[in-house]
Amino acid sequence: MLVFIASAPRILGMAHATVCLTADFDAVSPWLHAFDGDSPVNCSRGRFGADVGAPRLLDLFERHDVPATWFIPGHTIDSFPEPCERIVDDGHEVAHHGWSHTRPSDYESREDERADIVRGIESIEGLTGSAPEGYRSPSWDFSAHTVSLLSELGFEWSSSGMAREFEPYELTEEVAPHDGPYEVGDPVGITEVPVSWQRDDYPALAFSGNRAFSDEAAVFDHWRRQFDWMYEHVDGGIYVMTVHPQVIGRAPRTGMLGELIEHAAGKPGVEFARVGDMV
Repeated sequence: MLVFIASAPRILGMAHATVCLTADFDAVSPWLHAFDGDSPVNCSRGRFGADVGAPRLLDLFERHDVPATWFIPGHTIDSFPEPCERIVDDGHEVAHHGWSHTRPSDYESREDERADIVRGIESIEGLTGSAPEGYRSPSWDFSAHTVSLLSELGFEWSSSGMAREFEPYELTEEVAPHDGPYEVGDPVGITEVPVSWQRDDYPALAFSGNRAFSDEAAVFDHWRRQFDWMYEHVDGGIYVMTVHPQVIGRAPRTGMLGELIEHAAGKPGVEFARVGDMV
């Protein structure tokens, strides 16, 4: 049985395994930085995600009665309010993904990065009525200032790092000089829920530059095998899946994702949870 995690707090931890379905609802925002930022054709890929992909994904989650966490740039909220409002109405979690979907290391200063994060917070507050608790970095990248900014701005969790596979860990300030040893600093009070490029639809299924498509059935089989490995070897493991409406929303991929959801749900002791509820 699939358990829908409602808005009210609940204590997780009894599950043998937890699946966190996460959607990066970038829409047009990343195309403003890639290739020709003013290309209508590139931007149309983002429009597909907003107009077609997001509704298909929401329909899928509704059919299977599973919650998800949507990482939404402020640019998407301000540009495509209707699907964003449905995300909230359907009971999903909205987390931070920048305002402009700018890679943090591309900002010229700490102040520029902070201003974009704050603008994204304001967009989410306008959508949901409250500030986001969670953050996912655009491009899964931190600048030298990102961790301190997340702490300063009151974030409780992040889902951007890769220091573990299936277990949350504490986010730390880190020192990585080019001419000295790497040092892990003290925890900053933020939980990191790890991600993986191997559980992200974009590298495998989206055309980008000179990178073409993969065998789609093999990709979904790989995701299933990763879940099965975690289920068998990591008691209490957290399986974080990352999808993009403009990628996973194209036929017939939502149906294949549905089959993966059914596979995981068929295992005893599996819960589906929003990332914030799991944290």
